[in-house]
Amino acid sequence: MEPSIRPERIAQLPPRERIIDAAQALFFEQGIARVTVDAIAAQAGSTKMTLYRHFETKDVLVLEWLRLLTEQYNAVLDELAQQWPGQPKQQLLGFAEFIAASLATSGYRGCPFTNSLAELADPQHPARQLIESHKQRQFGRLTTLCQQAGLPEPIYMAQELTLLLEGAQVVAQNKGVSEVAVHLLRMVNARLA
Repeated sequence: MEPSIRPERIAQLPPRERIIDAAQALFFEQGIARVTVDAIAAQAGSTKMTLYRHFETKDVLVLEWLRLLTEQYNAVLDELAQQWPGQPKQQLLGFAEFIAASLATSGYRGCPFTNSLAELADPQHPARQLIESHKQRQFGRLTTLCQQAGLPEPIYMAQELTLLLEGAQVVAQNKGVSEVAVHLLRMVNARLA
């Protein structure tokens, strides 16, 4: 999920999508607070006026970026359900593999949701509330899959898997352990066995 800035891709998009694409790449690379509206407009090959025509404020743009990101994560779980119907353990493993794949990329900067929460101190910020709702829905989906898999104590198992997935993202970011993706998949496989 970690995009890199690809000017050739951005140039081919309509203005609104160019702005979102540029913002996403910049937010991943630099964080929300450090990225200015001017930088987003320049990266999008646009103007501030065009950006503000599509997004009233930077906060509205941040919210839209995070909304689209939550849709991408939800789509991963939906695709796994289609790929592995009736096989909840395989769906859980597939989600762990999705997370592990991002951990192994060079320049991994951590979970975009966790990074955004760290920058959005106001508990009432709409983007923060969006992230919290997304994480709660994701936990609910993992709990349901654990129940469907017949795992003992499915809520506890979903909590454990969530802590493994979220923790692995932090450890990959701080470089506290090498080969985090390999260790994560080994642990998830052991828990699902």
